[in-house]
Amino acid sequence: MTGYSSKNHSYKGVLGDMESFVDHISDVLQCPITIEDANHRLIAYSTHDERTDPARIKTIIGRRVPEKIINSLWKNGVIPALLARDEPLRVKSISEVGLGSRVAISIRKNKEVLGFIWALEVENPLAEDDLVYLQKIAQLAKNHLLQLQIRKQQNKEGYQEFYWKLLTGHMLSKDEIDKEFYQLQLNPPKLFSIIVFQFESSIDHNIEKNITYILTTSQRVKIIFYTIDYNKLILFTSPKEENNEQKHELTNFIELFIKRMKERFNVTNIIGSAGQVYDKYEKVETSYKEALNVLDLKERYPNEMNNILSYQDIGIYQYFDILLEKKRKDGIENHSINKLVEYDRQQNNHLLQTLEAYLDFDGNINETAKHLHIHVNTLSYRLKRISAVGGINLKDPNQKLTLYIEMKLSRLM
Repeated sequence: MTGYSSKNHSYKGVLGDMESFVDHISDVLQCPITIEDANHRLIAYSTHDERTDPARIKTIIGRRVPEKIINSLWKNGVIPALLARDEPLRVKSISEVGLGSRVAISIRKNKEVLGFIWALEVENPLAEDDLVYLQKIAQLAKNHLLQLQIRKQQNKEGYQEFYWKLLTGHMLSKDEIDKEFYQLQLNPPKLFSIIVFQFESSIDHNIEKNITYILTTSQRVKIIFYTIDYNKLILFTSPKEENNEQKHELTNFIELFIKRMKERFNVTNIIGSAGQVYDKYEKVETSYKEALNVLDLKERYPNEMNNILSYQDIGIYQYFDILLEKKRKDGIENHSINKLVEYDRQQNNHLLQTLEAYLDFDGNINETAKHLHIHVNTLSYRLKRISAVGGINLKDPNQKLTLYIEMKLSRLM
């Protein structure tokens, strides 16, 4: 094991730029060094040491740690341990993701983690005095990362106003939009969709940090912008694939985000939705309103919309506002439903509830009976009463669709 006698644990020269800083650490510890920010984006790496492993190579090429490696580090308890401690942590090799043995330490400002230093143990493990040196170096690295954090915050403030103009339809000229993207040094995506996550309560600073971590480490879709409006996280996203899988990419990302927030940060009761994918920027506001519409429908129809995440999948529900307006304007009533309501009131029965469940399950007797916790024979009897009392032909698709819409509209009223 290497000790003090073989290394000069010097701090001279560590206060230059990040490249010099990381090369100096590598020279002292005689091993490859990588520094990441708190969201595992690559900040700097030692350049003159060819000894490395596949995980480090992929990180350098992609300028951030691949999602598979991050997931593996979470599963093996490495990242939770780094978030909880100030001291260096020995990390055993994880061969399935090409990760060799290394020592890692968090870079902190008080309790906030700003980033991580990774020292790859290529030949010999680091000695105890090396770990002490690494801990002091992590304290010096804090200033570098704080400066980086300030620059990122300035960039974020620069795009917030632009993003809200897009969301609210106050910037519709293509030339005007292209100019803003250019000034922000961003490439405008060919395709985009607005995704909205609704949290149970207002999103505070700590939850926002967790959100940023998940958004940065997940590589399922490209996040162009994000903003927070009280309890809503609003993402401007671009699908990676320009094919029929776009919707699945978005819904898979929504499911993964909700899962990761729960697993890693114990943040629960998040609802997600996505507007349709568009290629014209005057449609940003439309996609945003579509995502909000899905959230509204999920609140009004929790059972029917339980598995719906995309506006593209809400079907006939997208017309409900129009139908409701006509129903109110023309004073339209459904006499069959009125008869069932009156019968249930007089007989203390549940015919209307039974009919709605029967239509929800598309006339499937077994599934409807199971949902209502009644015997199939009981359901068959009720359906006969529904037909007789309401004058309904349950084999007529037009009648069934009309009744289905009427019952769902009654929720909006």
